[in-house]
Amino acid sequence: MFTAAASSSVGRWRTAFLSLRDEISTTPPPPVPLLLEDLLFSQSHSLISAVSHLPLHELTSDCLFLLDLVSKADGPDWIPVSRHTCQLIHDVCARLLFQLNSSSWPLLLHSFASVLEFLLRQPMPSSPYSAAYFSRIEPVIQCFETLRRLAPMHPENIHLVKFLVRVVPLLHQDLVLSYGFSNQDPSPTLLVEKKLPQQNRLWDSMALAFDMFGRAFSLSESLFPTDVSQCTLEVLRKVMDVLASKGQLVEDRFMWSFYSCLLGCVHEVLTNIKCPVSDHVLSFIASLRMFFCFGLTGPPQLSVSDVVHNDKHLNVKLSPLISGVSKNAKNTPYRPPHLRKRDDLNTRQPVSSSWRRLSAHDSGSSDVISSDSDFSDSDGSVPDSYFAQSSKVRIAAIVCIQDLCQADSKSFTTQWVTLFPTSDVLKPRKFEATLMTCLLFDPHLKSTRNLLNMDHLCPSPIPLV
Repeated sequence: MFTAAASSSVGRWRTAFLSLRDEISTTPPPPVPLLLEDLLFSQSHSLISAVSHLPLHELTSDCLFLLDLVSKADGPDWIPVSRHTCQLIHDVCARLLFQLNSSSWPLLLHSFASVLEFLLRQPMPSSPYSAAYFSRIEPVIQCFETLRRLAPMHPENIHLVKFLVRVVPLLHQDLVLSYGFSNQDPSPTLLVEKKLPQQNRLWDSMALAFDMFGRAFSLSESLFPTDVSQCTLEVLRKVMDVLASKGQLVEDRFMWSFYSCLLGCVHEVLTNIKCPVSDHVLSFIASLRMFFCFGLTGPPQLSVSDVVHNDKHLNVKLSPLISGVSKNAKNTPYRPPHLRKRDDLNTRQPVSSSWRRLSAHDSGSSDVISSDSDFSDSDGSVPDSYFAQSSKVRIAAIVCIQDLCQADSKSFTTQWVTLFPTSDVLKPRKFEATLMTCLLFDPHLKSTRNLLNMDHLCPSPIPLV
């Protein structure tokens, strides 16, 4: 039975959408952006309270109607309206999922793609750390999160992949700008608490996109048409090219999720597509090689002083990440991990579980080694967690190399000399991007039970001169 408050909120929802339908059917119709602001977005909080009390088919119909209306946006007046629409749909689906069928699911994806195309084609702010840039990326995040909730109910993954192939390229310039800023400014005087949250939203959105990409390919098992597979390869290659264009990877905890989801997606696509990859082998190898040294230099230096980064996912003091090891660790005898843990129980600050997650969303598809328990000499500190997670990224890159070799061994033949040293193969080369770097200097790769099958990676003897 409805309470008075529930009945009132449902009445406001129905009045708003009935009035909207009536107004846009008049001749001439009033300015739609002003109409939407007046009828819907000025009372969005009260409308959201009605969601759980509305019939599911009515809720779905109204939201699809709104999204279709906004997908025809044209002009600057539509920019705030488009952003508000993405937020409203996101907030609705966070409470109750739409009732979609085989016809309405593609319609939803098409409308979302049109809205994001309109927003992402607006002039881009000059700095990826500004509030304006945050407003640009937030609708993308909201859209991707909404689709990630809805996608498991719809086996027609080809529609989701086509949506991502349409939208992700629109973020290419954002990637170039943000990644360029990240590499230009590794200064330890960085204003972390002001700068990183805005930048991180772009990488969050890309991690979500590639997580959905990878899941779609893993579930569809090579059922995608050749043209869709080729477009997906092209999207992945261009993103990998952005990483390679700067000559080095940005190494910080905010990038773990992005790198993991990206490499997991590359693995799923290369494993499941049935189209030629020869045109992309060279570019993929150049990018994947950069991951062989990822994290071997140690935890990144974010600030000279202690910085506390507070957000809804993480509240952890970053000073241990700066020092890398405890000051008391010098000149002390070796103690096994279980004794170190016991000693530290009363002294160590608790570390958020967010540091331990390979992916901010779901580590299941990209977790290429079994668990942190495989790392027999890890005491669980932030630096150890950093090395563990970066090792997972390095191994994920090696898995992608293996996938490329299996997908097109003929084109891959000429790349072996770039992946292995051609002389003195056991000579220490800790910062040289070869497979031997991982095999010789990655302690977690050597200690884990899930060692890669190198015979499978290298199906025939490789002449080393």
